[in-house]
Amino acid sequence: MSKLTCALAALFFSTTASLAQETSGLAHYIGGGFEDRFLGGTELTLDLTQGVPWRVFTLDNPKRLVIDFREVNWQAADPLLMDQSDLVSELRMGGLRPGWSRLVAVLESAAKVDTAEVKIDPETSQARLSLSLSSVSDDEFAKTSGAPSDTGWTNLLPETTQVAPVDDGTLLVLLDPGHGGIDPGAERGAVNEADLMLLFAHELRDVLLRTGRYRVELTRTTDRFVSLEGRIALAHDLNADLLISLHADALSEGIAHGAAVYTLSQDASDAASQALAERHNRDDLLSGVDLSQADDQVAQVLLGIARLDNTPRSKALARQLVGGIRNAVGKVHKRPLRQAGFSVLKSADIPSVLIELGFLSTDQDLQNLQDPIWRAGMAAGIRDGIEAWAIEDEALSRLRRQ
Repeated sequence: MSKLTCALAALFFSTTASLAQETSGLAHYIGGGFEDRFLGGTELTLDLTQGVPWRVFTLDNPKRLVIDFREVNWQAADPLLMDQSDLVSELRMGGLRPGWSRLVAVLESAAKVDTAEVKIDPETSQARLSLSLSSVSDDEFAKTSGAPSDTGWTNLLPETTQVAPVDDGTLLVLLDPGHGGIDPGAERGAVNEADLMLLFAHELRDVLLRTGRYRVELTRTTDRFVSLEGRIALAHDLNADLLISLHADALSEGIAHGAAVYTLSQDASDAASQALAERHNRDDLLSGVDLSQADDQVAQVLLGIARLDNTPRSKALARQLVGGIRNAVGKVHKRPLRQAGFSVLKSADIPSVLIELGFLSTDQDLQNLQDPIWRAGMAAGIRDGIEAWAIEDEALSRLRRQ
């Protein structure tokens, strides 16, 4: 397969996949991998939840097969299980840059791409990428290898490059998928809150990154336990501009439906200031302020002053988020703006909210949380809420400086 053919395949498939992209913008790996054929050659099949634009090419020194996607979540992929071929010595995949993913197969010997195509299941909209390889000489491999420079792909970074956060004036959003590891959160059957929130956090991160107006970090990127105070400490370490904690509750009695956004209650704020001053490392209390030499009373005063500015900013963020979510998904909780003493909201100087996306104990909410189309709408609503808040906060910041 020539570089031109690869480019045409990518451009053709990007057209057929446009509807799917508008729906959720992110495909998830379902299954598949490399296998050797009985009569010679190697085949790759990749099953994805939806179609996305893609391209395939080879690189020399070392010999590699490269497939770029816009965009695949590889969370369910196991490179060891996917590599059942003698041709492939190493398989790796992951994020390439915001909005882009890459799969790299390191080859034991030279091989060419004979066929490569994607088929979409008309009923499920799932996609299957099928690719076949056969042996060639080292000279032929070298002649045909190299990344194509077709339009739309020229800004891709090398597959080993990770995009490091840069303070370029954009807002840094810290997303906090609740629970994790030994703490699965709310559960219903085989579904648990920790897994759902981690999935949604990745999807929301991608939605925010695609705007080009935010940098985004997660308190956890895998199913692991992170302490509540550790999440706040990370927000200060990163100098985050806002913290959004993501949850989905369950009720043992009664019925609740729809999303709600929490800010820290005033009573909890006072107690939090005192507890933080007594228990936290002093350099974790306020971003950019060293309180290690201050006594408890001074620390509490400084925390109180910080909260005078931060509390209305958090409430404004919550209000804009409710508006964005309501516009995007149509319904919210009957009391969508709420206050509580959640530990993750107790940062004194970083606007912080906790979003209950829904309730696992309610059938419709559970269905929504498992629906990628609904989650895409929710992510868009949160994005719109953040954007509205950022505009309002910037305007008010001028008054605060005065």
